[in-house]
Amino acid sequence: MRLYHCGGSRGLRALWTIEEIGLECELRELRFPPRRLVPGYLDLNPVGTVPTLVDGAVVMTESSAIAQYLATRYAPDTLAVQPDEPDYGPYLDFLHHADATLTFPQTVYLRYAVLEPHLGLQRAGELYADWFAKRQAKVARRLETRRFLCADRFTVADIAVAYAILLARKIGLVDRVAPPLNAWFDSLAERPAYARAIARDEAGVPLAPGTPVP
Repeated sequence: MRLYHCGGSRGLRALWTIEEIGLECELRELRFPPRRLVPGYLDLNPVGTVPTLVDGAVVMTESSAIAQYLATRYAPDTLAVQPDEPDYGPYLDFLHHADATLTFPQTVYLRYAVLEPHLGLQRAGELYADWFAKRQAKVARRLETRRFLCADRFTVADIAVAYAILLARKIGLVDRVAPPLNAWFDSLAERPAYARAIARDEAGVPLAPGTPVP
């Protein structure tokens, strides 16, 4: 198993899941953006994004889907929620809410308000930051009466949503995170697997520019 990843990226969802399960996985750290700096990466992932998971013949490129795949295949009774469990629907809903609704507006803010302000679209970035803040209401309400999002246990739905809180802290949107969600994230960050994932993420040495994808 190999995980292609850029430090701090959505690949952390996959890496955290891997550490929770205890899977053997080779982490291949890439420079950002890999589609331009890593020859051959587009042959593996035509979109050129990270993460990319290779598990035998399986190649996947969507972070929340990778987390779901790993949990379902390797930890179905713990990190996943099964179809016959009452929270199966909410589990899928929050798992995909994490990227489609929470992380998406953050990436728009990051691009236009932080990385490319010269394009003159900073206001659009700020509006998407406001969108991110408002879309947290669903998660906040869910956590009013529970410690974890689904099935009274820690699942990859928690990992997927927690990454959005972590990303907010990394890109300067911590003031737009609801205090209860910050506290919830802090409780999850105490998990040993999270600490291991962050340590691996921070210790990774990216391939030198121009080095072909291994």
